[in-house]
Amino acid sequence: MTHLERLQADFTHLSLTTGTHPMKLMRASLPDVIPAAELPNIPAGSRIRIGGSVICRQRPGTAKGFCFITVEDETGLANAIVRPALFERERLTINLEAALIITGRLQNEQGVIHVMAEQIAALPGLGLPEQSSHDFH
Repeated sequence: MTHLERLQADFTHLSLTTGTHPMKLMRASLPDVIPAAELPNIPAGSRIRIGGSVICRQRPGTAKGFCFITVEDETGLANAIVRPALFERERLTINLEAALIITGRLQNEQGVIHVMAEQIAALPGLGLPEQSSHDFH
């Protein structure tokens, strides 16, 4: 089996894989998407792109309409904050897509790193079955 075929089989039968992360297979086609592990080395305020499988979406009632998204790539986790106006514009993409590319400004406050989202788009797929995220409301 190829790497892609193995991933497809893993996700079809187990809904996960212990093999290569899907982002590793896509990395070469996404040269401007920064791996999560590199975020601590990027200056705060830089405009960057992160991407990966959505593992968590949160929109707590106490957050005044803000949404918090965590994406996973082959190197780790990256967090994004989505302002209410952007959330309303991209509601379907945010809620329905299994993997996202998020563009925005990097914030690094005392080692707490996140991206203030400015644009959100679906990550081009590899033909994998939908992955489930752990969404809390």
